[in-house]
Amino acid sequence: MSDWEFVKDRTATRGRVWRSSDGLYYKRTGGEELRVETEFQQLAAELGYPVPEIVDSGFEGGGYFVVERAIGDTSLHEEALADAGRDGQVSDRVISTAAGVSSRLLKAQVKHSLPATPWFDSAAFTADVFEENPDFDIPRVHEAVKRALGRLARLPMVHGHLDYGLPNVMESGVIDWQHHGPIPLGYDVYPALDIVAFKGGGKGYVITPEQRAAYTAALDGTTVSLMGRRVSEHLGDFLLVKCFFFLALMRPTDPARHDKHIKWQYRRSLFAMGLDQYESSGTIDTGVFPTLERFADERR
Repeated sequence: MSDWEFVKDRTATRGRVWRSSDGLYYKRTGGEELRVETEFQQLAAELGYPVPEIVDSGFEGGGYFVVERAIGDTSLHEEALADAGRDGQVSDRVISTAAGVSSRLLKAQVKHSLPATPWFDSAAFTADVFEENPDFDIPRVHEAVKRALGRLARLPMVHGHLDYGLPNVMESGVIDWQHHGPIPLGYDVYPALDIVAFKGGGKGYVITPEQRAAYTAALDGTTVSLMGRRVSEHLGDFLLVKCFFFLALMRPTDPARHDKHIKWQYRRSLFAMGLDQYESSGTIDTGVFPTLERFADERR
């Protein structure tokens, strides 16, 4: 295990990812954030979460490292890109695999609920959103948030990933738990396919309404068997939180970066669209979100 091949830099934290020459292990390097993430991942494994098994960890070279068993060669995001490159659409196999992994996570989460605890501000980065967008720090927005949190209080609190989506889902489990924290059950998995729409269509593929419906129905089958209810009734509440999440830290500091300003305005537009939908119907249809390209063209 001394021969490691560089894979990539980690985008959400300082560190790198390496793969063993036989492909059976991955090694991640970083700082204190990685140590905290490793401790949580060990806890998650003990709770039955579908996470990679950690086989070694510690300090070396002035930083922290963790070695874990591989749970797949490619993420479902990479598989979706490959599908789209072949015939222009994501295969139903990717969707069914995502539903299977998400259901496994739900089953583990529901067995280990947490006491009621504040979660929204850390999951939604509300302080950052309101600092960068003070015009959204208004009673109308706070009233919508109060409505969503009141509804979500009916769900059990569980340990969550907070950045769950196809890039972090492998065929056998879920990776990259650096943003973990308490969440209402379902917040991780139900919006996973809708996240593609928040990315603006620039990731190389789209998810059809039929695929989103099939994925949601599969998750509902799991939650009905676990707790006698369809958690999809809270999808709109989850997506309102995601409107905050994807707007956080988007305001550019360099006035010369026109592309960054357009992307910030685009996310602001999605926030406003999501708020309008949530107020009128209690849900949010990401299928009507414009692509970033279309949004930029309309502003020229």
